[in-house]
Amino acid sequence: MKKLSVLFAAVMMFMAVGTANAQKIASMDYEAVLAAMPETKKMTTDLDTFSKTKGDELQKQAEAFQKEIQQYQADAAKMTEAQRNTKEADLQKKQQNLQQLQQTAQQDLAQRRDAAVKPIIDKLNNAVSKVAKANNFDFVIDSTALIYKGGADATPLVKKELGL
Repeated sequence: MKKLSVLFAAVMMFMAVGTANAQKIASMDYEAVLAAMPETKKMTTDLDTFSKTKGDELQKQAEAFQKEIQQYQADAAKMTEAQRNTKEADLQKKQQNLQQLQQTAQQDLAQRRDAAVKPIIDKLNNAVSKVAKANNFDFVIDSTALIYKGGADATPLVKKELGL
C-alpha cells in the first residue's frame, strides 16, 4: 500500500511538472490580417492596373490579327498558291508571336506579384513573431486550419502591431 501511495505521489509530481511546462498556443486569421494591410491593397491595385494594361495591349493585337485573317479569307480566292502559302506562313508566325506575348505577360505578372508579396509577407511574419514573443506564445497557428478554436486569438494583437 505504501508503494502504491509513493507511486501515486510520483505520478502526480510528473503531471504537475508537465502542466507547468504547458505550451501556449494562439491562433490568428492570417488571411484577414494580410487582406487588411494597406500594402496588400496597394499591391492588388497596382497588379490589377498592370494586368489590365497588358490585357488591353494583347486585345488590340488579337483584334488586328483577326482582321488580318478575315482579310486573307476574303482575298484567298484571288491569290496564287505561292501567295496563299506565304500569307498562311506569315499568319502562323503572327499567331505564335501573339501566343508568346500572352505567355510573357503572364510571366511578368507572376514575377511582379512575387516581388510585391515578399516584403508584405515578411512584414506580417515579423509582426506575428513580435506578438508571439511579447505574449509568450510558443505557437501561432492559422485559424482557418482549425476545426475547433478555444484558445487565445492573436489576430487583434498582430493587427495592433501593424497599426491596423
